[in-house]
Amino acid sequence: MTNAAAPVLSTRALNRAFLERQLLLRRSPMPVPDAVEHLVGLQAQSPMDPYDALAARVEGFRPEALSDLLASREAVRIALMRSTIHLVSARDCRMLRPVVQPVLDRALQGSFAKRLVGVDLNRLAGRAEALVAERPYTFHDLGRALAEEWPEREPQALAMAARTVLPLVQVTPRALWGRSGQAAHTTVETWLGRGPDAEPDLDSVLERYLAAFGPASVKDMRTWCGLTRLREVVERLRPGLRTFRDERGVELFDVPDAPLPDADTPAPVRFLPEFDNLLLSHADRSRVIDPADLRRLWRTNRAYRSFLLDGFVGGLWRLDRARQDATLVIEPFGRLSKADRAALETEAAGVLALAAPEARHEVRFGDVA
Repeated sequence: MTNAAAPVLSTRALNRAFLERQLLLRRSPMPVPDAVEHLVGLQAQSPMDPYDALAARVEGFRPEALSDLLASREAVRIALMRSTIHLVSARDCRMLRPVVQPVLDRALQGSFAKRLVGVDLNRLAGRAEALVAERPYTFHDLGRALAEEWPEREPQALAMAARTVLPLVQVTPRALWGRSGQAAHTTVETWLGRGPDAEPDLDSVLERYLAAFGPASVKDMRTWCGLTRLREVVERLRPGLRTFRDERGVELFDVPDAPLPDADTPAPVRFLPEFDNLLLSHADRSRVIDPADLRRLWRTNRAYRSFLLDGFVGGLWRLDRARQDATLVIEPFGRLSKADRAALETEAAGVLALAAPEARHEVRFGDVA
């Protein structure tokens, strides 16, 4: 039941709290491994997105620092929250995978159940595990290999079943800075030397979510992780949590002592990647984007890169490359003041220096199509 006596947090106050915890009110000096764990991972279905995400958040970020974590297997890319690829620390990989297993199971049933009728998933798991233990497989090749045993089934459905019943990580060189590679997979145990944790710890996962994304409602928590029936978990945690309300009266939960900056705290310009958990982790995203602008971020299942202006999404951006030239195109949703244009140009120069250090740089303003 909503606590009517709980303090009310304005949308702007929620915005500033969210940005502070997302390391976006100022760049953080924390080391890259600590930032990855603080954020409970980074959305990573586009391999380079985590680099852009950390460049916006970590002081003096060097792409090699993240690339080295992947190369040394201290971080991995694996399907987790919302059944999407995330870059997480090796420790969080082992901890989070069993927590979100029901999300992956539900996604498989929703998309491929009819194409897998009669397939013994335990048997499939054993066959797939034997295959990827020998060498990493792309999903295309894994599906074809499994179809030799289940020739009447679609290879794609078989591969997705393997991804669900086995904790499969994407191996390097994919997602390394300055490198490329196919999305090939092996098991967590093969890649990290140890499998997922035996006991899911949902309580600590939700507390970490609140520390990095809160204050938040139960519905927000569901949106972030994809799990259902979280109300009973939150009620169990309630005695150790703070409670607030938003301007609509929705009850919000928070961990004790998490920062709540003043609503008038200045927020710097920041450029975000195509997929950033800032925009994907709440049912009510008005704390970071005007609902009227939300549709402008997406085209079918693809996202556009966006930028923050005064803490809220203010438009889109893209990087155009042509031979020795790199142009960062800024497409604002509305009119910009001279001060806003100057701040965007300054931040864009840093993005260009990181993304295309050898190219000739240009910043250009355009209109959203």
